[in-house]
Order: sequence, then structure tokens, then C-alpha cells
Amino acid sequence: MTDVTTRAATDTVVLGKNQYGKAENHVVRVNRDTDRHEIRDLVVTSQLRGDLEAVHTEGDNAHCVPTDTQKNTVFAFAQKYGIDSPEALLLQLADHFTGEFQWITGGRWAAQEHAWNRIDDHDHCFVQNKDEVRTAVVVAQGGSRTVISGFKDLTVLKSTESGFTGYPKDRYTTLVETEDRIMSTDVATRWRYNTTDVDFDAVYEDVKKIILSKFTDHYSRALQETLYLMGRAVIEAHPEIDEIKFSCPNKHHFVYNLDFCGLDNDKETHWAADRPYGLIEATIQRKDAPDNEHAWMGINGFC
Repeated sequence: MTDVTTRAATDTVVLGKNQYGKAENHVVRVNRDTDRHEIRDLVVTSQLRGDLEAVHTEGDNAHCVPTDTQKNTVFAFAQKYGIDSPEALLLQLADHFTGEFQWITGGRWAAQEHAWNRIDDHDHCFVQNKDEVRTAVVVAQGGSRTVISGFKDLTVLKSTESGFTGYPKDRYTTLVETEDRIMSTDVATRWRYNTTDVDFDAVYEDVKKIILSKFTDHYSRALQETLYLMGRAVIEAHPEIDEIKFSCPNKHHFVYNLDFCGLDNDKETHWAADRPYGLIEATIQRKDAPDNEHAWMGINGFC
């Protein structure tokens, strides 16, 4: 009875999409080539894809490159090649694993970078920059390489030049229209390159600059409009980028009613509500650019 049941289950079940690896390898690389040191602080995840059916269905580890080996390779490559950019390191890892092991046909390599600023322009003393976390993903499939860069946790706020009016109302609507409000969000964004021939550090800084500049230069009628304008400006400025995605909470600030104690409050004192919050997501694309949904697989929080 047991043997028959097992065979029947095997005949009706197949292995679907899968990947595996070592997550969140925290590597800090200090460049000591001169007395003025440089720091790159990355958390790197390596995940492999390929002919991995036997390890799942038969417990045969012949094709299972240990996750510990993947961890060691991350640190070895950081030392051997240095870290020119998160994207450059991830591309090196992708080329290594798909070239070293013939049954590994692709994978996904991701990184988050925490920046450090110099203290008083000191050569070797730093303070961690809490402005944002830089992100990077490289997806490899056969000979193709797709790079997706971005950042998260960049908190921005405009204290005026924002409103919200003209929306539909029904019996459940209590929100009052306003033409002057605080608008704030934590910007999380990722953009997909159409090439790997990129100065990733330079483009990263320019995209961030464009996004911050565009946040300031218009009256915002909705956070959706602002995300579109930021994304459009990035696409127009960088032909090497085919699409950019945003996932941004609307960090609501409500004028606090102080009538109970006889105080006027002319949009000066606010209650910053952390939850619930509006969550606005959008993708802005280059017209006629090919989609690449495969590259976005596993990147959560973006539509």
C-alpha cells in the first residue's frame, strides 16, 4: 500500500521553479591603497539556478554547490577584485558560478550597501550614512545578464505645495479635501538597465539627484503624480535605463485639532500617523522597451 501511494504521488507531482544559496553575507572592504581609506559595506545574497532536480527529488547532492562555498566566494571576490560597485561585484559572481559549474545555468545575486561618510574629512574615521540603503540585483540566465539597481528608506517631505482634491466620495468617505498639506514618503525605487556597460556609481548618484530634484519642483496633486514625474525624468535622462519602479508609503501628517484647549493651529502642529498608510506603487517605462518580468521575480514590494 505504501509503495503504490508513493509512486502515484511521484507521477502527479513535479518540481517547479527553485533556487538556493547563502543569504546576507555582510562584507566590509577597506581599500588601503593609500593613507586615505575607502569603505564599501555590502550585504550580499547569492542564489543559484540550474539542473538541481536530483538534489530535491532524490537527495543527490552532486550538483549542490554548498551555500558555504557561495559565502566564501563572496568574501574571496571582495578581496581579489575589490568592490568598484555593488553591481560590478554581483556581475563577477554571476560569471563565476555559471562558468565554474556547468549545471548552474543562472541565478540571482543581490546586495544592499550601507554608505559611510568621513568625519571632518578624516582619512580613516567614518560615520554611517543613514540617508538611504543602496540596492542591486543581478539576474543571470545562460549568457544574459540583467542589472537592477535602486535604493530604499530615503525619507523626503515637502511642507507645502501639495494637495489632494477632486477624488470620488461615497458614504464611507470622511477625508476632507485640501489644497495645502504635508506630503512625505520613504522612497523605495529600483531601475532596470538595458546594458551592463555602465558606470554604476555615477548613474546611481545621478538618478538619486534627479529623483530628489523632481520631488521639489512642482505642486503635487497626488503622490502618484510625483512618482510619475520622477520616473519620467530618470528615463528621459538615462537611455541605458528601460524602466523604473517605485513603492512608496504615503506618510500621513494630519493637522492636530487643538480646539479642546483653545489653541489655533494653522497647519503648524501635526500628528504623524505611522499606520495605516497609503501605499503607492508605479512602474514608468521607456516606450516600446521589452519587458523582462523574469528579472523582477523575487523582488517583493514592486508592481
